[in-house]
Amino acid sequence: MTTMTDASVREFKMPDVGEGLTEAEILTWYVKPGDTVTDGQVVCEVETAKAAVELPIPYDGVVRELRFPAGTTVDVGTAIIAVDVAGGAPTAAEPALAEPAVAEPAVAEPAAAEAAPAEKETKSAGSGRQPVLVGYGVATSSTKRRPRKGPEVPFQQAPAVVAVQTELNGHAPAPTAPAAGQSRPLAKPPVRKLAKDLGVDLATVIPSGPDGIITREDVHAAVTPTEVPATAPVQAPAQAQAQVIPAAPAASYDSARETRIPVKGVRKATALAMVGSAFTAPHVTEFVTVDVTRTLKLVEELKQDKDFQGLRVNPLLLIAKALLVAIKRHPDINASWDEANQEIVVKHYVNLGIAAATPRGLIVPNIKDAHAKTLPQLAESLGELVATAKEGRTSPAAMQGGTVTITNVGVFGVDTGTPILPPGESAILAVGAIKLQPWVHKGKVKPRQVTTLALSFDHRLVDGELGSKVLADVAAILEQPKKLITWA
Repeated sequence: MTTMTDASVREFKMPDVGEGLTEAEILTWYVKPGDTVTDGQVVCEVETAKAAVELPIPYDGVVRELRFPAGTTVDVGTAIIAVDVAGGAPTAAEPALAEPAVAEPAVAEPAAAEAAPAEKETKSAGSGRQPVLVGYGVATSSTKRRPRKGPEVPFQQAPAVVAVQTELNGHAPAPTAPAAGQSRPLAKPPVRKLAKDLGVDLATVIPSGPDGIITREDVHAAVTPTEVPATAPVQAPAQAQAQVIPAAPAASYDSARETRIPVKGVRKATALAMVGSAFTAPHVTEFVTVDVTRTLKLVEELKQDKDFQGLRVNPLLLIAKALLVAIKRHPDINASWDEANQEIVVKHYVNLGIAAATPRGLIVPNIKDAHAKTLPQLAESLGELVATAKEGRTSPAAMQGGTVTITNVGVFGVDTGTPILPPGESAILAVGAIKLQPWVHKGKVKPRQVTTLALSFDHRLVDGELGSKVLADVAAILEQPKKLITWA
């Protein structure tokens, strides 16, 4: 590797994404030597022990060298790319590493893209951490957008209005493209990547975010009905997914007798966290089997309610609400253990974790301040959480600060389980498969929809009485959903 001495060459180092991590694996390069890059443009995707993160470059210039190929694990603080800010091209004396065939060069754009936003701060009691901007160190002031170049973006119809017009007219209204000479459409790097994967021209997208920013939802709304049916979930093309998630080797009894898979990134972090939790927090698990027939009927009714139009409505939504109501009735269960001070810290907010199985491994993003959300708001947050996790775009900030968690093992046909607590949390609720079973209802045996719930809790924080009351409340609400009104 050649050492750069040219004063015009700037080196971009592997950043700490704000979680105190020491290394990250380069998954994909989006640029190659000779490509022009602009301030804020995503140049690569890396995987930390928390999640996959796209890194924006903070310079304008020409790529001189990629210091490491995709698949390399690099320490935080190590230079990974060199950029000639004077616009020079790579020379014969400064060879660059060969780029893997799957990496595609990013399209150079003339104007500066928006830098990665400061991650939302999720402080626990007594914490002094500050939000960190990816690649730029600790932010010492509140998040503030840089002045935009070009004229102000005129008022445009929001996606909700477009959706209503589509429903009434049978087709989406033609969007108004920016006028000649207008500034580049405002969108953050992950949104630009999504638009590229879906084949959407950002110049035709109607922005709904603050200051005319194009959001992920705006990009989805811009996809024509012929490309994505209204009833089908939006997914990235298989080619894009293949670039992000390497295919696991297929097992075959006719080939090698063993296959060794390196444990790193999210899977390694999960393994270490689960071992630490299992042998640090004394776990207790309690079970209850409950008739949820009325809850399923309410789910079907809510699907027809106009307030839930376009939102994900399923049993998990009402289970989450039931747990939030139970926590409101028994707030001491929403706590954490402070080992240093030997104190129990009761949280007056609920960051509700939802365990999600992804190709990268198990992750537990959480809905911030779930206790303050209405049922439609909770449905919207759940939908966004699931969609982001499936796309592999869950941010590290979204997985920090959880207080209690739900894991839905029923989707795999499993009756129940004894879940391990995410580190630092007080309780986790496992939801089993909902099945039609014989049940005594009003003195007669009838077929009813039945499921089994399991609540694991930290016995340092939660005694048997408190854990039993919370689990019993969740079961009572799911059996009689009208308690959502009388108890809320």
